Amino acid sequence: VPFNYKGKTVYNVCGVKKGKTDKYLGFSGHFDHIGTSNKSGDNIYNGADDDASGITTLVGISDYFKNEKPEFSMVFMAFNGEEKGMLGSRAISEDKALDKIYNNMTALFNFEMVATESQFGKNALFMTGDEFSDLDELFNKNAANGLKINPDPYASEQLFYRSDNVNFVKKKIIAHSFSTVDMTKASHYHNESDDLHVVDFENLTQIINNFGQTLKKINPKNFNPKYNDKVNFN
Repeated sequence: VPFNYKGKTVYNVCGVKKGKTDKYLGFSGHFDHIGTSNKSGDNIYNGADDDASGITTLVGISDYFKNEKPEFSMVFMAFNGEEKGMLGSRAISEDKALDKIYNNMTALFNFEMVATESQFGKNALFMTGDEFSDLDELFNKNAANGLKINPDPYASEQLFYRSDNVNFVKKKIIAHSFSTVDMTKASHYHNESDDLHVVDFENLTQIINNFGQTLKKINPKNFNPKYNDKVNFN
């Protein structure tokens, strides 16, 4: 899905899985990172956690359903330009060709840094802006194999309004970011050390598989999250 950046055509990537209904769930992450540094030696910012892990999660979920027909239809979006100011998510959120999907979107799950064990332990994530909707409560009621979405431990940092999900919040779509990052330990954040060695593959695989199993249990009748009056749509 093309968009313009400084006179050049660049791309987001989007795929759709049709389900039994025309109600959609969205899954997203960003595939860009911050490039290279001026250091000698290893000067490449690989971005294994930020955000190859998020892309891995949405690809894993799409793979889980490749031979299934879920209750919800699903749209998978890989954003470009997050590190430049969430440019890709803004562009695709404004793409009129996708309005039919957006107008029928029940919720968007944006995955941002899910490579490590969270401060809540394994098989657990936190949700930004948990105080603004009941998505986490409805998800946890159906969660498979102990998977749990926890409250945002960094609520004061307003991550809900600082990640790609916010461009869909502006469209009044239920959209949150989901992460496992423990910022007290994440020395690899925006560092050349954000490499494969930081990835807890066992935990990431468990989360992806349990997300898939949970999604098989939900449908438009038992999963219809709502915002409360605390959220700012601007």
